[in-house]
Amino acid sequence: MTGIVNTAQAEAWNGYEGEHWATHADRYDAVNSGFNSFLLEQVDSGDRVLDIGCGNGQLTRLAAARARSAIGVDLSGPMLATARRRAAEVPNVTFEQGDVQVHPFAEGGFDLAISRFGVMFFADPVAAFGNVRRALPPGGRLAFLCMTALSGTDLGRVFAAMAAYLPQPTGPDGSGPTSFADPDRTRAVLTEAGFEDVVCTRVEAGQVWGRDVPDAARFMADWGPVRHHLDRLDSATATKATDALAEALEPFAGPEAVRLRGTAWLVTGRRP
Repeated sequence: MTGIVNTAQAEAWNGYEGEHWATHADRYDAVNSGFNSFLLEQVDSGDRVLDIGCGNGQLTRLAAARARSAIGVDLSGPMLATARRRAAEVPNVTFEQGDVQVHPFAEGGFDLAISRFGVMFFADPVAAFGNVRRALPPGGRLAFLCMTALSGTDLGRVFAAMAAYLPQPTGPDGSGPTSFADPDRTRAVLTEAGFEDVVCTRVEAGQVWGRDVPDAARFMADWGPVRHHLDRLDSATATKATDALAEALEPFAGPEAVRLRGTAWLVTGRRP
């Protein structure tokens, strides 16, 4: 893969993070697929769809079923291998490995750009969304999902239980999974990138994190943003953190699964 400027994320998504998502594709879809409908309802039958940060490709496949065609783009070789394998018999889906900040999209080549939690890690979000804007024709649409702030959410409650042992998975500069948690910042970035009519709508969906508490705790502890911090602790402190994680998940355990209520911003806009 050439033309990468977001080198830190390329390393992560072609290393541990990407391998974990590819290996556990069904589990990550169980966490996030409840949000699919918010994006799929944006897809029209004649659309040429671009899926940004497509990962293992579930949303790309589902969009293709409604659209003229769909292309998924991602930094991660491991996840794209899974995406291509699962879409082998879907005729109007293709996948490309690339950095959305600089990827040479065809000018006006897509009618709709979508993303399910794939836009939060750009090194230069204005450049990335500016490149996406150029890939859309005048009137072309953008719709993506991103994480809200953790405060007041089920996931925030779980992470708060570990706060004595490791930091929250977002840097003090707003980087990380919740980098677009502030709608004002999101609107500012998209406006600077050339989009208009930007609307941020809070949405919710159920998320399945595991079949029981031990299973969910192990999976969540191996999620990249958590694993990154756990690996920097001594073993005794890491054990205390994971024990606190398991205890925090107990109230969300049901007879068949551990379910959290997930929250997200559905962000829409269009190219003038």
